[in-house]
Amino acid sequence: MNEQDPHPNPGRGIYLLPNLFTTAALFSGFYAILSAVDGRFEHAAVAIFAAMILDGLDGRVARMTHTQTDFGAEYDSLSDMIAFGLAPGLVVYLWALQPLGKFGWFAAFVYVAAAALRLARFNTQAGSTDKSWFIGLPSPSAAAVTAGWVWMMEHYEVSPADVSIVSAILTIFAGIAMVTRLRYYSFKEINMRGRIPFMVLAAIAFGIAVVLVQPATVLFLLFLLYSLSGVVTTLARKRRLRKG
Repeated sequence: MNEQDPHPNPGRGIYLLPNLFTTAALFSGFYAILSAVDGRFEHAAVAIFAAMILDGLDGRVARMTHTQTDFGAEYDSLSDMIAFGLAPGLVVYLWALQPLGKFGWFAAFVYVAAAALRLARFNTQAGSTDKSWFIGLPSPSAAAVTAGWVWMMEHYEVSPADVSIVSAILTIFAGIAMVTRLRYYSFKEINMRGRIPFMVLAAIAFGIAVVLVQPATVLFLLFLLYSLSGVVTTLARKRRLRKG
C-alpha cells in the first residue's frame, strides 16, 4: 500500500515581473545607503528617486498583468521600508545631522519610525479608504523631500554644516507629515488609457524638459509643494464640511 504524506506541499511559486521591479527598488534603496556611507550623497539621492520610479512601476505592472498577490504586497511594503524609510533617514543623517549629536539622530529616527508607522497604517487600511486620497504623506513623497533636499544642496555645493538645523527640521516635518491625518491627492483616478487634449501632452513635454534642466531643484520643490498641499486640502475640506 502506498503511503501518502498527510501534509502535502504543492510548492507555490511567485510572479517574476512585478517582484523584479520590487527587487530593483529594494536594491536602489540599498545602494543609496552604501553611497551615503562612502560619502557619495548625490548618488544616494538619485538612487532613492530611482527607487520611487521602480516602486510606481511594480504595482502598475501587477495590475496590468493580473499578477497581484498577498506576497507581492508584503514584499513591496518591506522594500518601501528600506528604500523610503531607512535609506533617506540614514542619508540625511550621514550628510548633515550627525554633527548635531542627539538631536541629529532624534530627527533621523523620527523620520524612520514615522515611515514604518505610515506603511503599517496603509497596509491595514488599504481596503477601507478612498483610493482618491492618501491619509498622511506617502512614504515615497517624504523620501523625495529629504533626498531632494540633499541632492539640491550637493548640486549647489552648499556645506552640510551650514544647513544642518534646516535639514533636521525638514526631516522631522517629512516624518510627522507621514503619520498625520492630512489628505493628499493620490492621482490614481487619472485614466492613462483615455484620450487627452493636445495641449495637455505639450504641457507634459514642457514639464519633463524643465525637470531635465534642473532635476535636483525642480524635483525637491515639486515634492515640497505636494507635502504642503495636504494642509491646504484638509483645511479646505473642513471648511466645506462646516458650511455644509
